[in-house]
Amino acid sequence: MIGAARYSGLAAYVRPAQARCEISRTLLGLVFIAAIYLVASWALLIVLGQAVAPRHLTRLLSEIASGSSPRGLVILLSSFLPLLCGVIFVTRWWHRRSAVTLLGPGAWRSARAVFPSVLGAGLVCAALALFDGNVGRSTPLAIMLAWLPLSLPMLAIQISAEEVLFRGYLLQQLGARWRSRWVWMGVPSALFGLLHYDSAGFGSSAWLLVLWAFAFGCLAADLTARTGNLGAALVLHLVNNATSMLFVGFYGDLDGLALYTIVINARDAAVLVPWLLVDALTLFISWLVIRLILRV
Repeated sequence: MIGAARYSGLAAYVRPAQARCEISRTLLGLVFIAAIYLVASWALLIVLGQAVAPRHLTRLLSEIASGSSPRGLVILLSSFLPLLCGVIFVTRWWHRRSAVTLLGPGAWRSARAVFPSVLGAGLVCAALALFDGNVGRSTPLAIMLAWLPLSLPMLAIQISAEEVLFRGYLLQQLGARWRSRWVWMGVPSALFGLLHYDSAGFGSSAWLLVLWAFAFGCLAADLTARTGNLGAALVLHLVNNATSMLFVGFYGDLDGLALYTIVINARDAAVLVPWLLVDALTLFISWLVIRLILRV
């Protein structure tokens, strides 16, 4: 079978979830994860409310929501730690299996093998954007480097939280019950895409971001099923987010540490689409590079 050969790593990857893959259990698991995340978010707001003067709190919350300053971006990224912990806790407590199974066998080996090439491809593609007239200098290099010891670990936490939830927990739980790509790839990717909907920042163009995130989710899930682990997907996500948050990003959108920003009207689909296509091409190239290196 073509599908079986293409996704030879899928069976072993989802096997740890087969003992407790009931739909009701999976849905309740998602509820528990969401509850942990929301409670932690409220706790963060309470702590900030106590620690920051009221006259400064509104500004700080705005910076966190948009990631438009170094401190705002780092706090926003760190807010994904409860999500990561929630997935780990639910996997251990509710599904009675080791959280390590979310990564799959050989994850570190896959990540280590593809990271240099994917990073190089990502930086080259991002550097090409500097030739566009809409791109300008933003965060000084010294400031970006000063925040790097904090921003990189928080970025790793953010992408890890999303990957272990969507390409780890959800993909495994659904893949243990169904072999159809429409389910184990499509459902997590659709949810991942919908959570990127941002009408406040992108207006009517927000659905384009949803579509882009859906495509990203499908490619990350594809790599996970081919390799049987999360290593390649983690690298793909890390490089994508690192280049956009630390190198070239959209003005006003998670650009608090970006060396350069793309200054366009992101609400105008005609203006936004070319940039999303370039981003999609970069993503596709990275996906191909990973497949060539790992021969999957």
